[in-house]
Amino acid sequence: MIEVLAIPPLATVQDLGRDGLWSQGLGRAGAMDSLAHSVANLLLGNAPEAATIEIPLTPAKFRFCADMAFAVAGASCGVRLDGRALPRVWAGNARAGQVLELGTITEGARVYLAMPHGIDVPEVLGSRSTQLREAFGGLEGRVLAPGDKLAPAGTMERMLPESGLSCALPPLRSQPDAAITVRALASAEYESFTESSREAFWTTSYTVTPQSNRQGYRLVGEPLDRTPGDELRSHGIAPGIVQVPGGGQPIIQLADSATMGGYPKIAAIIEPDLWRIAQARPGDQLRFVEASLDQAARAGDEQERWLTNLDAQLSRTIAQQMSWS
Repeated sequence: MIEVLAIPPLATVQDLGRDGLWSQGLGRAGAMDSLAHSVANLLLGNAPEAATIEIPLTPAKFRFCADMAFAVAGASCGVRLDGRALPRVWAGNARAGQVLELGTITEGARVYLAMPHGIDVPEVLGSRSTQLREAFGGLEGRVLAPGDKLAPAGTMERMLPESGLSCALPPLRSQPDAAITVRALASAEYESFTESSREAFWTTSYTVTPQSNRQGYRLVGEPLDRTPGDELRSHGIAPGIVQVPGGGQPIIQLADSATMGGYPKIAAIIEPDLWRIAQARPGDQLRFVEASLDQAARAGDEQERWLTNLDAQLSRTIAQQMSWS
């Protein structure tokens, strides 16, 4: 079990979310960065869907109430265990009384903390994710606060080397100061935007504004205009949809998106790239690259293969290091 000593606003328990309830007006919720979430779980030998703690915009501090394995993955934030610096992505063992600190984030926006078999919170409608708007799931349907105690859902099965276990995540950017590039598909109302707006969407950068959260990211950049036409009725939306309100500045719907909306849709971010949006902070720039359905499907397959290969590599590494001891 761990005790929360300090935590930023909006830290929650999340898994991979609730599917199949869209028609009933209930969104998915779940981890904003499903890739980092899954890697943290794989480091411990958990199933990818096991619940983790999603921590946006650190610092944060936790005390271990008992000896326990744990893993961290996601944004770069100077992780320390009792003052000992740890890699950005790491799994290992902590002793009772030790304190885990997540420092100021230097790249990215979210860190995921995993425990053996996930976080022990009730499953509601097939998921342990926190639905903040509806106030259920996770820990009492709310954000985490100092004094909260969270227990692992099981005992550790994967043996970890004494020095711990680490791996690398795919880079967020191609270069340190470059815009974050994400692939997108043209969406339902794409052709109703002016030719100059469609060109601007694919060729210019958009900046993430402070008016951004788990529900969606508001961007600012070249305004996007539509050819005058009829008003749209409300229609279904999902995470990754890029809507354009009357002011012409895009909004990307994310994990806590509503299920319905009336703004026109210019594009949809492909699911394998949503983790890049999740790790973007206010002030970061985004560039959209047009993709085809085939490219989107291949990207999803590639990400699944990457996770499968990582799991196999971690198992081989553990076996090799254990043979040396």
